[in-house]
Amino acid sequence: MEFALTTRWNAGRHTTGEAMVEEILELGFTHIELGYDTRMDLVPGIENMVEQGAVTVTSLHNFCPLPMGAPHGHPELYTFANSDRHIRQNAIHYTKQTVEFAARLGAKAIVVHAGYVETRRSTSQLLDLIVTGKLYTPAYDKLKMKLAVERDKKAPRFVAWMYECMEAMLPTLEEYQVAIGLENLPTWEAVPSETEIEALCNHFDSPYVRAWWDMGHAQIRENLGYINHERWMAKLHPRIVGMHVHDVSHKIADHTMPPRGEIDFNRFATLGARPDLIRVIEPTTKTPAQEIAEAHTLLKATWFDDPVETDNLPPAPPDERAEASTGPESENKTSTEQA
Repeated sequence: MEFALTTRWNAGRHTTGEAMVEEILELGFTHIELGYDTRMDLVPGIENMVEQGAVTVTSLHNFCPLPMGAPHGHPELYTFANSDRHIRQNAIHYTKQTVEFAARLGAKAIVVHAGYVETRRSTSQLLDLIVTGKLYTPAYDKLKMKLAVERDKKAPRFVAWMYECMEAMLPTLEEYQVAIGLENLPTWEAVPSETEIEALCNHFDSPYVRAWWDMGHAQIRENLGYINHERWMAKLHPRIVGMHVHDVSHKIADHTMPPRGEIDFNRFATLGARPDLIRVIEPTTKTPAQEIAEAHTLLKATWFDDPVETDNLPPAPPDERAEASTGPESENKTSTEQA
């Protein structure tokens, strides 16, 4: 059992795929997830390293490689749950390209952001209240209820569009034997919610239509009062093809490296150690290599019974590193159900 590291961490500072992979190998990893900012100039070197057996690609984060003409990488260039038919068509087209590339590299899954319910209010307003110490105040509860009502009213159309796109994707997934993992995102507007991904997986009942569990996003959802992280991960566990592993500090700052955040990873040891599960450590592009190495060591000790002395690992960072999970690096946007 292994942890992979996302190339989102270092792709931007390399001009060849070989150099990008070598830097990750030097940290002690043998597996990688290709990030959504994988440029075409990196592809020959990545393929060369895979052919040599130097590295294993576990998964790709849509869209990968970066579509021609796109100004920069982003997981939501095009989305399935979108009111614009042309955007949905582009999402299908470019996701199929990601699937084909995944099959070429021997990866068994791709990570996909399905989209968002279009609402007048947004989770960013809730985050503003949290930052000012107003979590669970009457103002917070009132806004949260309004978001819930609006999402519940509008969500069925967006969920239906997601189903249509997954129907269109299924023949390609079956042909290449690559699974789509629809990622849980931290904001209320995100599609699918926990109950929606459970229903979608049950509907298709296919090994190629799966959930992708992001631990940082799930913890933010718990901190915002949307779900119980551990219970929902356990409930969806048979349907989860892979997971992004990172911590959360100051309630809403994800992509923190363990043990610098608040998640007790011992709680998830049994779930996280499933042999066939893809596990990807997901730092930011600015995370120091040493923090990644420490997280890797700690997680192996916690989940794989790989003994290590953890007393000397550093504490959580100060407040200046606490930023709301709202940009493409944190891959955001949420739901309503408490499992």
